[in-house]
Amino acid sequence: MSRIGRAPITVPAGVEVKIGEDNFVTVKGPKGELSHAFPLKLKLELAENVLTVSRPDDMKESRSLHGLTRSLLSNMVVGVSEGFKKELSVQGVGYRAAKEGDKLVLNVGFSHQVVVPETAEIKIDVPNANTVVISGIDKQKVGQFAADVRKRRPPEPYKGKGIRYADEVIRLKEGKTGAK
Repeated sequence: MSRIGRAPITVPAGVEVKIGEDNFVTVKGPKGELSHAFPLKLKLELAENVLTVSRPDDMKESRSLHGLTRSLLSNMVVGVSEGFKKELSVQGVGYRAAKEGDKLVLNVGFSHQVVVPETAEIKIDVPNANTVVISGIDKQKVGQFAADVRKRRPPEPYKGKGIRYADEVIRLKEGKTGAK
């Protein structure tokens, strides 16, 4: 049995979970509202602020969906109560980030500025010129937006210049002089 799927999800105070027909789940909290339609195969139960996911059989598809469904539900509950954030670091001489209105403006070595607009679900914060914080309630959208910003100038392997995740470690290559 799936260790992840078996684990119950405790719903914190201030978060409301509604399980509708066809396993359509709506989660409301202080930070916002998320909804998702889950597979009909799985059984979702809410009892005394504890959310559980159970599967009807041990078929491969059911086992696959069991842990996935539980993880998605847990991310929804955490997202509307606490939210998610990704921190990016801008490394390089002359490389910097700034926020102008609702747009992220990146100077990352191109002849032009790279402008990334903020969306309704995603909030961008620039505490200093080398740090970008991306936050929101949907874990998947926060991660995808952070990956899209990083893709504008990924870190290069010789000097490590570019946009990287704050906890990312870049293995630097030695270069031409290292071969001798």
